[in-house]
Amino acid sequence: MLSLPADLVLGSTSVYRAALLRRLLAAFTTARPDVDETRQRGEAPRALAVRLAREKCLAVSAKFPDAIVIGADQVADRNGESVGKAGNHANAIIDLQKSSGQKLIFHSAVCVQYRREFYQFVDSTICHFRTLNVAEIAAYLDADQPYDCAGSIKTESCGISLLDRMESNDPTGVIGLPLIALARVLRALPN
Repeated sequence: MLSLPADLVLGSTSVYRAALLRRLLAAFTTARPDVDETRQRGEAPRALAVRLAREKCLAVSAKFPDAIVIGADQVADRNGESVGKAGNHANAIIDLQKSSGQKLIFHSAVCVQYRREFYQFVDSTICHFRTLNVAEIAAYLDADQPYDCAGSIKTESCGISLLDRMESNDPTGVIGLPLIALARVLRALPN
């Protein structure tokens, strides 16, 4: 567990990010960032993730000015196009059919603010999908129901079976909060 110079607030209501952060910290607060997540015209997936992480961090920092605040966002990128959360079964089928035999890049951006200083980084994980048939997609969706996940896949669960391989510096990055880089930033915060 990390020792920090101040209370920490995770600017996210994601149960996945909170579960990951518990690997580093026993106690922290979560806060809803209330940020418009609409993609700006012409905004690339990586740039969108970076902007949203910073906006979430700023929004929560305004409410908790003395805390260490983490803002994070993840955007999936298929051939330069942002791939969001399916929201339902039918959309998830379409998402996975489009990813079949393709690569999907998950850009996980993190912004940490403490004492008016910002620390920002992006972890990108490339997931190479196998060629998938309709029966595999249906079985996977029944098992994981990843409708609240970018790209309709949970690689930390059954979704890993849909892939040929992954290229990553941090296996937690694809889940939405890259802990290796985050721990490095948190350890370096001034007292």
